[in-house]
Amino acid sequence: MRIAFDPGPRDGPARIQRLADDGATLGAPEPLTALASVADLERDHAPRWVFARARSYRRLLAAGVEVARAHDVELVEGLLVGAAGQYGQPHGLAAATARLQGRTPDPDPPDDGDGPPALFETGDATDELADVVAVHAAQQRALAAAGPGMRLLAAAESAGMLVAEEMTCHGLPWRPDVHDRLLTELLGPCPVLGGRPPKLAALADEVAAAFGGRPLNPDSPAEVLRAFARAGHELETTRSWELRRIDHPAVEPLLAYKELARLHSAHGWSWLRSWVHDGRFRPEYVVGGVVSGRWASRGGGALQIPRAVRSAVRADPGWRLVVADAAQLEPRVLAALSGDHALAPGDDDLYSALAAREFDGDRPKAKLALLSAMYGQTSGGAGALMATLRRRFPAAIAYVEEAARAGEEGRLVHSHLGRTCPPARPGHEQPAAARARGRFTRNFVVQATAAEWALVLLAELRLLLRAAGSPAHLVFFQHDEVLLHAPAAAAQQAAAAVREAAETAGRRLFGTSPVRFPMQLRIVEGYDQR
Repeated sequence: MRIAFDPGPRDGPARIQRLADDGATLGAPEPLTALASVADLERDHAPRWVFARARSYRRLLAAGVEVARAHDVELVEGLLVGAAGQYGQPHGLAAATARLQGRTPDPDPPDDGDGPPALFETGDATDELADVVAVHAAQQRALAAAGPGMRLLAAAESAGMLVAEEMTCHGLPWRPDVHDRLLTELLGPCPVLGGRPPKLAALADEVAAAFGGRPLNPDSPAEVLRAFARAGHELETTRSWELRRIDHPAVEPLLAYKELARLHSAHGWSWLRSWVHDGRFRPEYVVGGVVSGRWASRGGGALQIPRAVRSAVRADPGWRLVVADAAQLEPRVLAALSGDHALAPGDDDLYSALAAREFDGDRPKAKLALLSAMYGQTSGGAGALMATLRRRFPAAIAYVEEAARAGEEGRLVHSHLGRTCPPARPGHEQPAAARARGRFTRNFVVQATAAEWALVLLAELRLLLRAAGSPAHLVFFQHDEVLLHAPAAAAQQAAAAVREAAETAGRRLFGTSPVRFPMQLRIVEGYDQR
């Protein structure tokens, strides 16, 4: 059974509508006197909950209620719109309802931030529950026609929404005192009246002195480029790799300044005051926020926690962090996609195994070769390395090269389960644009499938923890890495659940493929610990 859920306005009652698996209604809508009663429905019926969007589940979490399974109308609509060749078209509930009613979707439907978004036809707001029911039924028909891959992707994407909202609710354990101490050690004391911290100010003075003492703002690329030009060095950018190519006394302090300035701007004291409360960092994750299906976040830089501050991520007393990384996920995905199983023969370190077989034990060379294959790099020594891979793993290289040709020709490519890449832009026929799109589609088929594997991993891991009654919970996810926060006594059990979920995710996507997806696990008190 499925149950469509409408949280209603903030001060009004919630409602539900019971549904058959095909989306047909089972009775009339029912009011809920309290959100907590959802827990009773969850216990008695174990339904798949149909939500208009992530915010609907957020209301339940605020009431202390978690559910096991969901169907996120907004996320699934985005998948189906892309698969139908309408990538980039409006795909929220309002847009889907408009299409069902034969109207043009509003490209920017109004959203009040708390209640359901309004869909205006004659000035009257629609009944959101009725819209959810109608759109869900249409989506079920589309998914039935699309096949098992898209159905699995829709379920995994919706499970990702549950994980994302729960991670925000639980929060990532964060020690503000440790963070403050790290910043003070690296930057000097926090400026009372704003401005640059002492160590940044000192480096800025060093940069200016290297240019003869002329005033210079090292945060301004234009000023820095003009200063180097006056010194006889014509640069196109102020990127670190370009600065390192020249010999000038300003380079070293400028590079040090840039590194510390990034930390101060992205994760300095202002970030700490804004994002860490009650010992928890609670970003808002955006499931499928990147075209490949990878996640994004709204503010806080959740997916880019720099190593310099990772020691501030610490488990609560008596608890541990279970940190798990998928080992060389994308090359293994390519091996499974292409059927070129020799590329991933079962070793935990794929790069070392490949180096021993093909590159005289040179692991960096083996890694460069594989990444070049997936990203289309041919400059430097990558071309010769690619020739070795093409000879040794012809099916794998042919797979990504066919995806690249499709992109260059303006065709669409798809992930293993059916996520569709964006269409070619006008002017893609130009050689440079065609090559750029070919590099994108070459990697899309692998990266998007890797994102699917990670989604299934999250969904399976979450269900395993719930089924075991584990007190551990997911608190962070980044592409191919997950963090769980668990009591010390439950940490090993949580680690075992990660391994099991990884194996199951491989089978869900690739059936009986011999390609393994090992997880590198560590149980630690701090995120920085190895």
